[in-house]
Amino acid sequence: MSEITNLMGSFSQSMDTKGRMSFPLKLREEIGEKFVITRGLGGCLFAYSLEAFKKKADAIRAVPMSKGLTMQRFFLSWASEVEADKQGRILVPQNLREFAGLSKEIIVTGVADRAEIWDKARWDEFNCNIDEQDIMEQMEGLDF
Repeated sequence: MSEITNLMGSFSQSMDTKGRMSFPLKLREEIGEKFVITRGLGGCLFAYSLEAFKKKADAIRAVPMSKGLTMQRFFLSWASEVEADKQGRILVPQNLREFAGLSKEIIVTGVADRAEIWDKARWDEFNCNIDEQDIMEQMEGLDF
């Protein structure tokens, strides 16, 4: 599989009481049927193709332990390989569900080289707090 760089879109999903959720077909076509989920930033989970996660893990391991130990523990020790079943569902491990506060309503977003899995309430809160002035400053120098 080639480098994943074009994951995009937002998808409303639901999670059952056992922690199973449908992972959007459009994203699975890019990321693969088997992929890695781990802790993300901002209260979500990150999902990477196996290839993309290996590259991230290699980069994290290359950081000297004196500077990278917390980052290694944050991303690598929580990582879990998941595989979609015939219905396109994945099982999100309990520890990751608790970290991200996942309940019944889930939002899955494509964000360039990764997908993010959000509890809908957290996703809505995040979006309500976006400052358009900050976005404009971040876009400065980009061809928008």
